[in-house]
Amino acid sequence: MTSARAFAKLVAALSFFLLASCLLLAETAAASSMEQVPGGEAVLEHNFRPIATFRATFLGAPPAARVRKMQERINALTPREMLQPVEMSPFNFDGGRGIVVKSGDRILFALVDGDLDPQEKLTLEEAAERARAKVADALQADAEQRRPDVLLKGLGLAAVATVMAFALLWLISRAARLLVGRLQRRIEKEDAGNKLRWARHGWLLVQRVSQLFMGFLWLSVAYLWLTYVLARFPLTEPLGERLGDFLLDLLEDISTSFIGAIPSLTTVVVILFITKAVNDAIGNFFQAAKAGRVHAPGLHADTVSATHRLVTVIVWGLGIAVAYPFIPMSNSDAFKGLSVMLGFMFTLGSAGIVNQLMSGLVLVYARALSVGDFVEIGDNTGVVSQVGVLSTKLINMRNEEITIPNAVLVGNPIRNFSRLSGERGTLVSTKVTIGYDTPWRQVHAMLIAAAQHTPGLRPVPTPFVYQKGLADWYVEYELFAHMDRPLDRIPVLSALHANIQDQFNTHGVQIMSPHFNAQPANNLVVPRENWHTAPATPDSTNNKG
Repeated sequence: MTSARAFAKLVAALSFFLLASCLLLAETAAASSMEQVPGGEAVLEHNFRPIATFRATFLGAPPAARVRKMQERINALTPREMLQPVEMSPFNFDGGRGIVVKSGDRILFALVDGDLDPQEKLTLEEAAERARAKVADALQADAEQRRPDVLLKGLGLAAVATVMAFALLWLISRAARLLVGRLQRRIEKEDAGNKLRWARHGWLLVQRVSQLFMGFLWLSVAYLWLTYVLARFPLTEPLGERLGDFLLDLLEDISTSFIGAIPSLTTVVVILFITKAVNDAIGNFFQAAKAGRVHAPGLHADTVSATHRLVTVIVWGLGIAVAYPFIPMSNSDAFKGLSVMLGFMFTLGSAGIVNQLMSGLVLVYARALSVGDFVEIGDNTGVVSQVGVLSTKLINMRNEEITIPNAVLVGNPIRNFSRLSGERGTLVSTKVTIGYDTPWRQVHAMLIAAAQHTPGLRPVPTPFVYQKGLADWYVEYELFAHMDRPLDRIPVLSALHANIQDQFNTHGVQIMSPHFNAQPANNLVVPRENWHTAPATPDSTNNKG
C-alpha cells in the first residue's frame, strides 16, 4: 500500500511537470515570433529557431514592425509553399542595397545594409545566405512535423522514453526506501546497545537529506526525459538541443572548476591534516597530565579537561582560519554574504550562551566544585554529578537531578562540604539548646555517645562538640561528626537525632530551652559534685578529633 501510494505521488508529480512543460513551450512558441533586443533591434524566430536580427528602419518601418510583418508572411505559407526552394534576390533602393529572401513567389523578408552587425564583419550576401539557410531549415521542420510517419515515430519514442523514465524513478524510490530502512534498522540495533545514541537524534536529518537527494535524482531523470522527447520532434528539436547543450556546458563547467580547484583542495587537506596531527600531539600531553604522568605549572587535575577543550578549539580555529582562503569560492559574494548572515545570527542569539560558557570557565578554573563534591548552592543541596559547559547538575537528598545554569552559580555563594575534608570525610552537624542547670560535660558526653552509636558516621576522627553560644536562658551546643556518604545526610541525621533523644532520655535530661518571665528563687547553677554526671567522666575532654 505504501509503495502504491508513493508511486501514485510520483506519477502525479511527473504529470504536473509534463503539463507545466507543455504550457511553457506553448507560451514560448507564441512569444518566439519576435524577440525584442536592446538598442532598437528585433530578432525574427520561427519554430524556436532564430533567423536573423534586424536593426535598420526600412521604408519607414522600424525593426519591430518589420519583423512582425515578416512573421505574418511566414505563418501565411501553406504546407506546399513551405516545401518550395528558398531563394535570394538582390535589389537596390535610394541610399543602399538589399536582398529579398522568398519561398517560391512569396516574399518572406528583406535584409538591407543597415541590418548588418559591424562586429561580425559579414557582407550583405553572407548574412542573407545565413538567414536563407536558417529559414529553410525552419520551414523544412514545420513541413516534417506535419508528416504522420514522423509524428508517430516521435510519439512512439516519447512513449518508450516515458515508460523508461517511470521505471527509473520507481527504481530510485525503491532503492532509497531500502537504503533508509536498512540504516534505520542499524541505528535501532546499535542504539539498543548504547552505541550511536547520537544517530537517533539525527534521524530526522537523515530522512530529510535522503528526500532531497531523491528529489534531485527525480528532477535529473525528468530533465533528461524532457531533453530526449523534445529532440524527437522536428518542431521542438532546437529546444532539446538547447537543454542538452546547457547540461553539457554545466557538466563541463563543474568538471573544469573541480579540476582547477584540486590544488586548493589539496592545500586545505594538508593544512587540516597538520592541524589534526598537532591537536593529537597536544591531546596526548593532556591525557598524560590527567593520568598524572606529566606535571605542568598551573595545570591542575580539575582543570585538565577544560584546558584540553580550550586548546583544541584554538588549534582547530587557527587551522580553519589558515585553510579558509584556499577553499574554492571563499572570496565569492555568496560566501561573504553567508559569513555575514551567520555572524549576525551568532551575535544576536549567542549572548546568553557565551555568558554561560564564560561562567563555566570561571567555575572550572576557580575550582569551586568538582564531580562528587557535596555542596550547597542557594536553596539546593546535593552531590555534584556533572560540571558542564553551560550548566551544572546536582543530585539532592531525594535522588532528584537539579540543573543549575553556570551563570547562576557564579552569582551565588557555593558551600563545598567536601573540598577540605580530605580523608576525614564530610562534616555533618546538628544543634541542641539545653538549660544552664544541666552540666555541659554531661551534654558533651551524651552528644558524642549518640554520634558513636549512629550508623553512617565515622568513629575516627572522633565526633566533637562546640558550645556555639551562651544565650539568656540556655546554652547552644553543636555536635560535629564525619561521614563518608554525603548523599545519605538526611537518613544519617535522622538516626543521629533519634540516638540523641535516647541518650538524653536515658540520663533523664530534657531537651528543652527554658524561658523565664521572672528571676527563679534559686540560682540555676550546677554544683561541683554534679559536674561529671554520667555519662561524663572526670577525665573527659572535648578535643577535636
